[in-house]
Amino acid sequence: MIAPNFGKVAVLMGGRSAEREISLQSGQAVLDALRRKGVDAYPFDPADQVLEALLQQGFDRVFIALHGRFGEDGTVQGALEWLGLPYTGSGVLASALAMDKWRTKLIWQAVGIQSPRYALLQADSDFEEIAEKLGFPLIVKPACEGSTIGLSKVYHCQDLARAYHLAAQYDALVLAEEFIRGSELTVAILGNTPLPIVRIEVAGELYDYEAKYLSNDTHYFCPSGLADELELAIKDQALQAYKVLGCEGWGRIDLILDPQGKFNFLEANTSPGMTSHSLVPMAAKAAGISFEDLVIKILALSHVE
Repeated sequence: MIAPNFGKVAVLMGGRSAEREISLQSGQAVLDALRRKGVDAYPFDPADQVLEALLQQGFDRVFIALHGRFGEDGTVQGALEWLGLPYTGSGVLASALAMDKWRTKLIWQAVGIQSPRYALLQADSDFEEIAEKLGFPLIVKPACEGSTIGLSKVYHCQDLARAYHLAAQYDALVLAEEFIRGSELTVAILGNTPLPIVRIEVAGELYDYEAKYLSNDTHYFCPSGLADELELAIKDQALQAYKVLGCEGWGRIDLILDPQGKFNFLEANTSPGMTSHSLVPMAAKAAGISFEDLVIKILALSHVE
């Protein structure tokens, strides 16, 4: 695939979120791929430079390789629109909604997309009542973080307060969610096209930060091995989950498939990882799209106001 003339491209990487280190890895991989395709691309870390410097340095377009707060939550998207610069991924509203797992759930439930039962936690919550309502084990997590940062799997009521306080270090809004046993699946979406599903098997009990980024014992299957009819049904609903939030350009929808064949959607990612362990490049490869062509396609789908 021959790269169009995108002009001078900034790859936003690093930033100020708890996912800074992963973002630096994603950004470097994207930067290297763009340069291999002949794109005039440069790294840009918003933690080191003000965004107005993008205009001062003559950039024409931005590839967002930031993850988490101040990169995936609509803040950078709004600033780039103010500056008049096209950028990759979803717009302000969709980015903000997808970053907020509680409001994502509210929207999905309103249109009939299944998501695990949950409760909002506060320091003075009746943890026993919540535990009785949702059962054990429970997942406790900050509503507006990614990469499972601040997430705990809780088996006993006496551990709920500890899990809450861990999550609350990252966000004032904390969710307790029923744990769904089953297969971890993810659907990458490029434009309006779902890519082959990736099925994930972890050595431990949880697909957490270590399993995602550090472990060599996490196994990925793409093709997923699911029956064709089931894979198509999951892709169709994942695309609906993506569109109802207003997502565009590219993204990833995560879900659990339980032993009864029901799928529960967990979250939407509007700036997914692009590291050596990342899932969107894996799905693209299964669809016959190289990493280099993937970043070019994402850049070509830039959001323009």
